[in-house]
Amino acid sequence: QVQLIESGGGLVQAGGSLRLSCAASGRTDRSYTMGWFRQAPGKEREFVAAISWPGSSTYYAHSVKDRFAISRDNAKNTLYLQMNSLKSEDTAVYYCAARRLSFDSGTSPDKFDYWGQGTQVTVSS
Repeated sequence: QVQLIESGGGLVQAGGSLRLSCAASGRTDRSYTMGWFRQAPGKEREFVAAISWPGSSTYYAHSVKDRFAISRDNAKNTLYLQMNSLKSEDTAVYYCAARRLSFDSGTSPDKFDYWGQGTQVTVSS
C-alpha cells in the first residue's frame, strides 16, 4: 500500500505559476510509475502528466505540454508538478496517483492503483 498526500494548490492569476507536491509513504520501496490527474466540476478526471521510475521518461497531455513539468525526488519520496503560464481552464482539483504497471501502460485513471485526496487549483482570469 502507498499513501499519497498532495499540497501546493491555491488561487493564482492567469499567467502565474504554482508547484504541486505529492508526498508518498508506506511501501515506497517499490518502483512506481507516478502521475498527475485533474478534475474540473462536472467533468471527468483527466490525465495531466506521468513519470517513469526512476524518472527518465515523462509524458504530458497535449493541453499542458510545454507549460507543465513533472518531476520526482525518489530520495524524498516526493512527486512534483511545476505549472507555468496557468490558464483559467487549468482550474480543477489535482490528484497524484501511483501504479505498479510499467510507464507505457496507458494514461487512463483505471490504470493507477493509488490516489491522493486532491488539492484545489483555481486560476482567475
